[in-house]
Amino acid sequence: MPQQTASREGSGPIHDNSVRGRMYWSPEQEALLTLLRSADLAKNRFSHLFEDAGITFQQYNVLRILRGAGEQGLPTLEVGKRMIERTPGVTRIIDRLKAKGLVERQRGAVDRRRVWCRLSAPGLALLDRLDGPVSRTDLSIFEGMPRSELKLLTQTLERLSSRLSTIG
Repeated sequence: MPQQTASREGSGPIHDNSVRGRMYWSPEQEALLTLLRSADLAKNRFSHLFEDAGITFQQYNVLRILRGAGEQGLPTLEVGKRMIERTPGVTRIIDRLKAKGLVERQRGAVDRRRVWCRLSAPGLALLDRLDGPVSRTDLSIFEGMPRSELKLLTQTLERLSSRLSTIG
């Protein structure tokens, strides 16, 4: 068990003298940095799958969102709202996917300012090819974790996401 020299909140870092050699100002900072590091490590597990398919993680996310939207598709701004990593560059991501033939775009019939995006047949085929490898990678990331811990982790992260979405 690591030895820590705890400090009063705000008066200095909590020193973690374990092998990791990390310092945190608070348990909240430790939780946040651990969350961010874990997310980055998990995301990197997928990088080779998407690189081999000629797409980025964000492009894959857009393709999955559009598959979930069905044949009707979604307006560009709605795609952006649903992304894991929100980005002001969703139009550029969709432009790149369109250039690869993976997405189709069409101006709205009622509101010409609105651009609707749909998954193309090649886009759907690509997602179908990636489903198995992505699922196996999902499983490998959480290998050995009991379902009860996964459920608790999901519930905790959903509470955090909900809270963060209400505080701006």
